[in-house]
Amino acid sequence: MLETLLPILIITALALAVIGAWRRIRLWRQGRPSAVPLFKGLAALPRRYLVDLHHVVGRDKVISNTHVATAGGFVAAAVLMILVHGLGLGSSERMGPVLGGLLLLASATMFVGSLFVAKRRRNPPARLSRGPWMRLPKSLMAFSLSVFLITLPTVGVLPQDAGSWVLALILSAVLVWGLGEMVFGMTWGGPMKHAFAGALHLAFHRRAERFSTKHGGGGRSTGLKALDLDDERAPLGVEKPADFTWNQLLGFDACVQCGRCEAVCPAFAAGQPLNPKKLIQDMVVGLAGGSDAKYAGSPHPSQGLGGKPVGEHHGGPHGPIVAREGTALVDAETLWACTTCRACVEECPMMIEHVDAIVDMRRFLTLERGETPNKAPEVLDNLIATDNPGGFAPGSRMNWAADLNLPLIADLQQVDVLLWLGDGAFDMRNQRTLRALVKVLRAAEVDFAVLGNEERDSGDVARRLGDEATFQSLAKRNIATLAKYRFQQIVTCDPHSFHVLGNEYGELGGPGAPARYDVRHHSTYIAELYDAGRLAFSPWKGGRVTYHDPCYLGRYNGEYEAPRRVLEALGIPLNEMERSGFRSRCCGGGGGAPITDIPGERRIPDMRMNDVKETGAELVAVGCPQCTAMLEGVVDKTAEVRDIAELVADAIVMPSARPRRGERCSPGSRTEEVVS
Repeated sequence: MLETLLPILIITALALAVIGAWRRIRLWRQGRPSAVPLFKGLAALPRRYLVDLHHVVGRDKVISNTHVATAGGFVAAAVLMILVHGLGLGSSERMGPVLGGLLLLASATMFVGSLFVAKRRRNPPARLSRGPWMRLPKSLMAFSLSVFLITLPTVGVLPQDAGSWVLALILSAVLVWGLGEMVFGMTWGGPMKHAFAGALHLAFHRRAERFSTKHGGGGRSTGLKALDLDDERAPLGVEKPADFTWNQLLGFDACVQCGRCEAVCPAFAAGQPLNPKKLIQDMVVGLAGGSDAKYAGSPHPSQGLGGKPVGEHHGGPHGPIVAREGTALVDAETLWACTTCRACVEECPMMIEHVDAIVDMRRFLTLERGETPNKAPEVLDNLIATDNPGGFAPGSRMNWAADLNLPLIADLQQVDVLLWLGDGAFDMRNQRTLRALVKVLRAAEVDFAVLGNEERDSGDVARRLGDEATFQSLAKRNIATLAKYRFQQIVTCDPHSFHVLGNEYGELGGPGAPARYDVRHHSTYIAELYDAGRLAFSPWKGGRVTYHDPCYLGRYNGEYEAPRRVLEALGIPLNEMERSGFRSRCCGGGGGAPITDIPGERRIPDMRMNDVKETGAELVAVGCPQCTAMLEGVVDKTAEVRDIAELVADAIVMPSARPRRGERCSPGSRTEEVVS
């Protein structure tokens, strides 16, 4: 009886899956066009899945091994089941036992993996969604166990006519359950939907360069993509789900609701109205139409904001994401709470681009509606009027350096290093950092100059607030200025300027004004100077030190080692925070968050300073003006905040005081001379 039922069940499940796949693809295709290399993407899928995706999943070894067993076992079991029981190859005297044996092994492996899934689901962490996901272990077990049992006669463990028709019906019913969830459910909806959507998302990812194999490793793509402001057919930002590109919608549908993004989001931890996982699921609701009533994970925090409970947000593919009045898919405060730190993107095993989506939606609110909260309108007006967010007179950019006699590139025309000051030039605290860096460059006898009053804001904050027009205006004027001069490198203390100049200006450079620059963060450049023997330091005599990784230096640009190499060169033993490196907690200063100032239960910089406190450090080294401002703004801070450039400047042994090669530098040789 089973021999008759199995091909019918398998073919029926596959046919229904194909119908479901077509329905799902039609939902994704509601989005805007996006050209993708179809066959190249599909050909790259195995590597992207087995290498790039598992590089992220592998950070948790238990979950990684569980996923290998369940996912790998399922794929192998599904293919072999079709061959053995669907196409009847199991009846072959030659191939039947071999294929059957492999099928037993695959289904057994999957069953073992499902036991670990069941164990995890007995007491799941708060970040995991519940609801339909709680039945996933049972579905995995039903599929693997039923396939295992119906394959035993194929390998001769049981006779071909073993069992009664009652047993055959029971096994068929269990198999139907497993097939329904694992095959049919992949394309029609349910916990396994991520497997189908996720595979195609990897193949047709919006940022295919993230999977680059150049130089033997994964690529890094973190620069926002430019809007074509001259194309009247293209929307300025995203108003409704259908305004996303189709492969962005596909990416949202790939969400596995694991909650890794939720666990690392600084805004969520601070009780601000943002949960990245919930936001992505809101977009999935908008994709298909309906409400969020069936969402079974943690909601957006809403204390103090009059936030609406789960079930009251609703929308469709062609309706607004944020309503002018009443309720739509998300509240505007959810979008403005994001610090754009990319912690969510870094942790997502499905490689979903949360930050791209948030900025796309901000662009519409800013450019089309003119709806930016709190001080954002004032800052954007200042950028337009004065080329800096503080509204300072443009001619005062160099006032802090009146006594330093800094060389201007306009006078020299050509230098080795162009020092990009950034808007720290208008801030008294960060002027100290700039003065320290000037001292370091002069001690190393670097041929450098500054743009002076020709420099404008890099446009980072305008772009993150969604004002693409102001960003492009600032960027193109900076590009035109830089095109007038010759230099080998740009060095800056500001990771935000470092990122924008190095990763986002290139898309805007026109003929005669190439916008591809060799940009160095000052920590990287100082490390290079030290390695080249152009700097020497006196021994460190201070206390315990920890280091805070700036998001736009670390997660955005992959620079974690250079600052630590500099601190090591200074003789400073580091006491690392629990959240450091690619898992560093944001200071709360990115994405215009201090400007939009969305309230929550606590402040993000306070949480970060508490991380510092747990290390027992007396000093926290930083490498970003915004990080300095945010951490120094903590009322009860327990550690001094110093930029790496300041630590280096304090420890520099001037060339005349350096020991000859082979001699040791004594503590008394340290000079306190101020270079000017």
